[in-house]
Amino acid sequence: MDISIIIPLLNEEESLPELCSWIEKVMNENNFSYEVYLIDDGSKDNSWNVIEDISVKNSSIKGIKFRRNYGKSAALNIGFQKASGDVVITMDADLQDSPDEIPELYNKIIKEGYDLVSGWKQKRYDPITKTIPTKLFNWAARRASGIYLHDFNCGLKSYKNTVVKSVEVHGEMHRYIPVLAKWAGFGKITEQVVEHQSRKYGETKFGLERFINGFLDLLTITFVTRFGKKPMHFFGVIGTIMFVLGFGIFGFIVIEKLLAMSNNVQAKNIADMSIFYIALTSMIIGVQLFLAGFISEMISRASNDRNNYQIEKEV
Repeated sequence: MDISIIIPLLNEEESLPELCSWIEKVMNENNFSYEVYLIDDGSKDNSWNVIEDISVKNSSIKGIKFRRNYGKSAALNIGFQKASGDVVITMDADLQDSPDEIPELYNKIIKEGYDLVSGWKQKRYDPITKTIPTKLFNWAARRASGIYLHDFNCGLKSYKNTVVKSVEVHGEMHRYIPVLAKWAGFGKITEQVVEHQSRKYGETKFGLERFINGFLDLLTITFVTRFGKKPMHFFGVIGTIMFVLGFGIFGFIVIEKLLAMSNNVQAKNIADMSIFYIALTSMIIGVQLFLAGFISEMISRASNDRNNYQIEKEV
């Protein structure tokens, strides 16, 4: 199969018939063999009934319904598990992503050999309350990941099938799939300028909570991908620095006290010096971080995926 299209949705009953007709038209014009997974993330409107009607008319369009709202990442993760096409396309259901972009996204994977192609909505029609946080997002993601994409948040992306089978998406981490792909060993990542349609039906799902959660997930990804297999490299280094610093300060205080006593000079009691408690606190924190590193290493070694490595080829 050429293409699998994964479309998470929440309360999009009005846009679904138009979107599916548009996709079908593009697929037929380019003679693609395809499948579409419409993943209903706990919609409260009539979305699921619409999906059932569309699926009856077109057997290439399939639906999955969650019992409740789990989030876009959960929907994508299920879709990735189901996808069987050589190229996997993700897009939003609100008609802001154009299916006309699919052939070029497909060609960049198949003909140009990229692992992942991310859409870049260079010209947006979103309100300023969404565009400014999005720009902050993208700046932080570029700095943290070293992947220089303009629009991490764009829902329109294409992937090699092996990429989606190698990453696990949860929380709000769908924004950072390029980062997950890079850390899984898929480094050929590029972007393509795509057209952004203004929202035709419904209202945006973007809010302050998603903005904050996105930044927290970026920190999580950055930490886990770098130190997930070797947590002692993080906790141990910081713990060692804190302990050595505290011990050095304590040693300085003791030497100063001994020198004063040897010269019959009245010296302040060590227990009355505030710097003594700073040194003591630093050593205690250092030991705690070291212990946290040991415990994390033990948990990591007990993990089921501790030896889960991505093998590209065998002969």
